[in-house]
Amino acid sequence: MTARSALPLKLAARLAEMFPDASRRAIKGWLEGGRVRVGGQVVRRGDLEVAPADRVEVGEPPPPAFPPPLKRIYEDDDIVVIDKPPGLLTIATAHERERTAYHLLTDWLRAKPGGRKYKQPLFIVHRLDRETSGLVVFAKNPPTKLRLQDQFEARTVERIYVAVVEGRVPADNGTLRDELSEDRSLRVRRTRGRDAGRVAITHYRVVERRDQSTVLELRLETGRRGQIRAQLAALGHPIVGDRRYGARRDPIRRLCLHAARLGFLHARGKPITFRSQPPPEFRRA
Repeated sequence: MTARSALPLKLAARLAEMFPDASRRAIKGWLEGGRVRVGGQVVRRGDLEVAPADRVEVGEPPPPAFPPPLKRIYEDDDIVVIDKPPGLLTIATAHERERTAYHLLTDWLRAKPGGRKYKQPLFIVHRLDRETSGLVVFAKNPPTKLRLQDQFEARTVERIYVAVVEGRVPADNGTLRDELSEDRSLRVRRTRGRDAGRVAITHYRVVERRDQSTVLELRLETGRRGQIRAQLAALGHPIVGDRRYGARRDPIRRLCLHAARLGFLHARGKPITFRSQPPPEFRRA
């Protein structure tokens, strides 16, 4: 909306003249929210004097900035794909509820214009460990959530990870097939015999051999919690930086595991694939 007063006025007074039903609090909120423009420029000061010829406009609030430290890879009406940093939970636990990727994204979506009308604007489909970086997809509505979860359960989702492991893996490629279960400390371990757990299958390929480590590309066939970390430790090649699973070295102060590729069928059966380069510091691991 645009209006012009016959005499110079302070901006707040001009806005009150333009919108006689608006409260002072509302006008203050428009200014602080960057919704007021004078001559096409955003102005946040209500005490600024405006001339009769100045064009004063009140528009929609600017969209909120995407929440750091997340990186947005893709977004549409059905999904949002992010690159999660290490050290951040995907979803809440009993000990941490606020600082999670899910919480940050939910707050951001609700802050967008019209976002408050959604009781739940985001739905969890899968997760990454706190220490793991890389690609995660969230659904924006129940039908998309169910469609994606069905694909994860059917093992048709492409999930490729890159890991730097200790030692030199001798075989150029192979398949890790184990039964895994969690102990009382929530550590995932390989089990045998009567204590059989859930089947976990990971395919690996050597990308590079170094003096004291090996870079692996890993393709998940199943998606058990802690699967890659537990299986590589059982193989005798724990992930660099993974002290919890027996690693001796932690040169870059993080777990050297990154979710680098994620592919699935999107709306109307359209295949879609996302990629994220491993962090540059993996070269130093």
